Amino acid sequence: MKIITILGARPQFVKAGTVSRAFREHIEIEEIIVHTGQHYDVNMSDVFFDQMKIPKPDYFLGVKGKSHASMTGQMMEKIEEVVIKENPDWVLVYGDTNSTLAGAIVASKLNIKLAHVEAGLRSYNARMPEEINRIITDRLSSLLFCPTKKAIENLELEGYNQMPCTIVNTGDVMKDGADFYFKLAQKPVLKLKRKYILCTLHRAENTDNKNKLLSIFKALDQINEDTQIILPIHPRTLKKCKEYNIDLSKLTIIDPVGYFEMIWLIKNCNMIITDSGGLQKESYFFSKSCVVLREETEWVELIDANFNVLVGADTENILEKVINYKFNKKFTSNLYGTGDATNKIIESLTNYNQL
Repeated sequence: MKIITILGARPQFVKAGTVSRAFREHIEIEEIIVHTGQHYDVNMSDVFFDQMKIPKPDYFLGVKGKSHASMTGQMMEKIEEVVIKENPDWVLVYGDTNSTLAGAIVASKLNIKLAHVEAGLRSYNARMPEEINRIITDRLSSLLFCPTKKAIENLELEGYNQMPCTIVNTGDVMKDGADFYFKLAQKPVLKLKRKYILCTLHRAENTDNKNKLLSIFKALDQINEDTQIILPIHPRTLKKCKEYNIDLSKLTIIDPVGYFEMIWLIKNCNMIITDSGGLQKESYFFSKSCVVLREETEWVELIDANFNVLVGADTENILEKVINYKFNKKFTSNLYGTGDATNKIIESLTNYNQL
């Protein structure tokens, strides 16, 4: 069985690190890795392949830094060439990026079976490009690998149980990865105080809105007076901070780190503040409370259980929740499965005709 895996962004590398490792150990599976280049940066891309021992991509497409339409269109054109050449049995896509959408459309047009890891997620905010990407990808998929019961409920409400596709409750592959890689955590080179809050900030809805970004950094500066803020800064965020003349000198700003350094930072922090989808879950995996800089999230089960809280970009709301919110500290449930999502994915792919 030949599988083409489409990758383009950091969270996809983390997930692929777990799944690709299992693919290589399976005699029936040949994996071809395609890196679109969507989020290509040595510190944010190459390092994940190196650290997680993912084979270097068989194809690097070099598509980045363009508008959504231009990026997706160029990815489709180049992915199509690869798929025609390799003639796979499956195209496998992760998450909700433009790379995901491009791979899904190409597979559909060429009548190649499509498998979607992290299917069924919904934020119900159609202004988010990620929401459109995940909805279209789900609709084109033959195998829908759902990380949670809520994701399955979302698909059933949309009528997917009446469509020619198979829904599988795999659990979350990021849970598999966290269980496997946590022991390899590496302390990054930086000066840390005894307690600190880990922050990441990169979503366009925050970075591209001057008032929102100013409001967020105003809150971070005030929090930093009592608890050190560690911010591995995304290139987009740094660019916008310079454009908006935002002073970063009060915070501990570091370059993007590899996955193992990020795990160390998560394991040893007091709390997490983020607008990242992946880090919302990783905070739960490592028993950390998380303040989410968004108005909605696809990981609603974490909000419902009070492990995480939504705050948007409002300064006072951020401060209130960081200081006073009563988080659930009993991290004993298995919201994202028991760490065997990869095995369920392989079983479903290899036994698809019997499902």
